[in-house]
Amino acid sequence: MKFTNSLFKGKLIKRYKRFFTDIKLNNSIITAHCPNTGSMKGLLDEGNNVWVSKNDDPKRKLKFTLEMIEANNMFIGVNTHRANKIVHHALKNKLINEFKSIDKIQSEFKYSNDTRFDFLCDNKLLEVKNVTLLRDSKIAEFPDAVTSRGTKHLKNLINSIKKGYKPFVLFLTQIQGINNFKIAKDIDEEYYKNYLIAKKAGVNFIAYRCKLSSKEIKIEKKIKIIDE
Repeated sequence: MKFTNSLFKGKLIKRYKRFFTDIKLNNSIITAHCPNTGSMKGLLDEGNNVWVSKNDDPKRKLKFTLEMIEANNMFIGVNTHRANKIVHHALKNKLINEFKSIDKIQSEFKYSNDTRFDFLCDNKLLEVKNVTLLRDSKIAEFPDAVTSRGTKHLKNLINSIKKGYKPFVLFLTQIQGINNFKIAKDIDEEYYKNYLIAKKAGVNFIAYRCKLSSKEIKIEKKIKIIDE
């Protein structure tokens, strides 16, 4: 997924009220939209390098959007709104091994009256989870906060097997250079329990890391999921 325009590099000052980030850009201070509603644990140290995109749409109150943060000498994509675009690009370009032979890609598939999944590819359901948590420099983790929505998705994915679907959860790891992933069970024990139940029931779990730059973010390679 290529950015329409190259990103601007700045220094993080602070994030507040969930959706706002103050950033030093050149010699001025700008306020950028933060499109990540998670805790962004471990990413928000003052002075971290950040990259923002700019949109001159007159209807927008904030012209800049936070896209990437550099933490622990690693580039991390934090714009959760980009996740499905990255995956859609990967599906179309056969970058995900498990989906190389698919014919049809349907986004925002309505599974039931109260549940949508990110993609339906032939008979394969695909739910995407954006991963930004890095507490250990060698292991990416999800979630970074309690996710009741994520647990609900797991239960519905289990149910989908009875209806003839082949369900997948893709942990889209927007952390450059990382090779391992695990569930952060100390952050959300309920999600971890349901992950184990879903895995035993036949839900497929895969993790892929991204390659990030100021011009594009794209899926790079499959990484290992570690169960504890």
